[in-house]
Amino acid sequence: MKFLDQLQNPPREFTAIPFWFLNGDLTAEELRRQLADFAAHGIYGVVLHPRMGLSPDITYLGERYFAHIRTAVQTAAALDMKIVLYDEGMYPSGSASGLVVKDHPELASEGITLTQTVLPGDELLAQAENGALVVRKSGGTMRGLHWDEDDGEKNAPKTADILNPAAVSRFIELTHEAYYRELKEYFGAAIIGFFTDEPSILGRNVSGMFPWTHGFAEIFRRAGGNAANLTALFDGRENDDTRLYHKLLLQREGEVYYGTLSRWCKAHGIGLMGHPHQSDDIEVEKYFAVPGQDLVLRWLAPEKDGLAGIDSTMAKCSADAARLMGRRRNANECFGACNKNDNPWQLSGGDIKWYTDWLAVRGVNLFIPHAFYYSIRGKRRDERPPDVGPHSIWWAHYDAWSTYWRRLSWLMTDIDLHAETAVLCRNRDLCPDTVRPLFERQIGFQYIPESYFPACTVEDGALWLHGHRYTAVLGDKALFPDAAHPEVSALEPDCRCDPPQPMLRCAYFNKEGRACWLLVNEGNTPIKTRLTLPVDAPLCRYDLWNGQPCTCPAERTAKGACLPLELPARGSLLLFTCTARESEALPLPPTYLSLAAPAFSLADEDAAHLTKTYRATLQITATELQTATPLLTLPGQEMAELTVNGQPAGVSFWPPHKFPLAGLLTPGENALTLTLTQLFSRSRITSTRTAETAWEMMVARATPSTPILNRSTNTRSSTVLTRAQATSSKNGRLESPTARNIPEPIL
Repeated sequence: MKFLDQLQNPPREFTAIPFWFLNGDLTAEELRRQLADFAAHGIYGVVLHPRMGLSPDITYLGERYFAHIRTAVQTAAALDMKIVLYDEGMYPSGSASGLVVKDHPELASEGITLTQTVLPGDELLAQAENGALVVRKSGGTMRGLHWDEDDGEKNAPKTADILNPAAVSRFIELTHEAYYRELKEYFGAAIIGFFTDEPSILGRNVSGMFPWTHGFAEIFRRAGGNAANLTALFDGRENDDTRLYHKLLLQREGEVYYGTLSRWCKAHGIGLMGHPHQSDDIEVEKYFAVPGQDLVLRWLAPEKDGLAGIDSTMAKCSADAARLMGRRRNANECFGACNKNDNPWQLSGGDIKWYTDWLAVRGVNLFIPHAFYYSIRGKRRDERPPDVGPHSIWWAHYDAWSTYWRRLSWLMTDIDLHAETAVLCRNRDLCPDTVRPLFERQIGFQYIPESYFPACTVEDGALWLHGHRYTAVLGDKALFPDAAHPEVSALEPDCRCDPPQPMLRCAYFNKEGRACWLLVNEGNTPIKTRLTLPVDAPLCRYDLWNGQPCTCPAERTAKGACLPLELPARGSLLLFTCTARESEALPLPPTYLSLAAPAFSLADEDAAHLTKTYRATLQITATELQTATPLLTLPGQEMAELTVNGQPAGVSFWPPHKFPLAGLLTPGENALTLTLTQLFSRSRITSTRTAETAWEMMVARATPSTPILNRSTNTRSSTVLTRAQATSSKNGRLESPTARNIPEPIL
């Protein structure tokens, strides 16, 4: 079936598009080599991100700089790769690495502050009992491209006032127009967008101020505002004037910055990409051709509450904004500095899988991994690591990751989301406490931000927006008093779980005429429940990680299709409807024989490549081989590779490591070789070499701190037999594996 074919081999357009940190002594040869290497590993697009550590003799936006950028774009075009241009030297966006302000200090960012001392150059807005409210330059800075230009350092570039049309015009002239002059023949072809990165009105390293700009006082006054009442901002109070201030500020930021950039990009055949400053900045997403957010710095993580705080709203923020605007794609800059235990290189494969699924089940369909490093030489290794690309332990097997991101991106694009519940929200208030029970009860919903309220109508208790009917509304009842405002407990879930599963996330949608359920275990323990889906049609069960389909037997009831569900930690699964004929052509659910782990002994250690190799022998009988597909489950840390009798048995990126061994074992004694690869340790990445490239960099690691072969429990959704069960079973009682059986997911 075509649907299944595209799942198996998702089109290139759905590639992940990572940040590529151009942070070293760039050469044409190495730029070409790395891009070809990316494509060879299933990465068909990059964001060209000039980054701290760039050679000091490469002036930002200068002749040598653009020579390298042209080499990269030309190479990408020849490889049928896509390029997203990054609009800054480091971040936040909007200042052209300080060039906007350099010869025009009047264009520097500014704000208001409450002070007892009015300084020369201050503009007095109002006099209050607790001080003078004045406008002054914020002194905000950004991260620079070269050493000694970082936060807090004396040469950190000054940020521009992105609320000032003159500053934004100069930013576009210096940046966007320069790129267009150099590369206009690639715009709309190889070059698909400009990435703007968390623009900040005040800049970084500013405290005790709120954003302002030249002329804003008059805008505020004409709207009925009294500046004297804005002193409430400084002690956290809210009044009519503070609410008006935030409303007008949002409008100004949208019109002057995002709107201007968006119009420029559209006029030049590309799209505005990137993300706003805050995780719940939903109102400005409308200016993006690809609405986006960024999940970085371990704001959320498997060990934390994935439904708490504003950061828990970011994926739905971009996905729901895209749906409201009719955009096909929405993006997330993900994995950046998501290290664990204060070790900047400790980001595990299991964590990456968790982050990926967390984003996808909420609707994200373009992954922008942070980051692929051109170089990790010297201090570069400590600049927002880890590298999640060519300097990672997974690079040799990266097709597994690139295919998974492409598969999920295709799956979540051009869908009709089943969302009958509307959640009313305001910018920077996406109601995380309100939506928590919706996630926990597997109830689909759609955010409706304030700017869309005037377009909403109510008919027979239902809220209508853009032709979509919402039978339930959560939020301020006074906004739409005639709409239905039921309790969450009264809402119909997208799938029923018995018993309930608050850590199960469900995305229910239609794609290409098929009902689909994307199921994700967001917890750290296996899920075991009975699932009821509102459908009366055959189902296909599809392992998204391994790309393996099988039939999905289900009991037909008045409430729908009922089936058992077992989903391990880090597990993801797709169920979709199919025809009876399609179902008959699918493989049967596999049956497995769970093997006890043999005793492994250390055979070799390669500190330079972070690996230890273990060997063991495994005994198995002909009867056991005829019973079911043998399954070996091994604990251990990070990446595991197994060979059986010299033949590869697979690679697993997180424990417990599961290896189906169909066709690899023979009756009697079998030779097993297990190679475990440990994550990089910052202190063990050598800094003595001068090499710039991935293959030249030598790395080392410490000995694993825990044993690799502690016994663990195996919990699977398919039939798993113990060796004792298999031995005692009579012929005909158990279904033997056939050529149609598929390997179990490595989860």
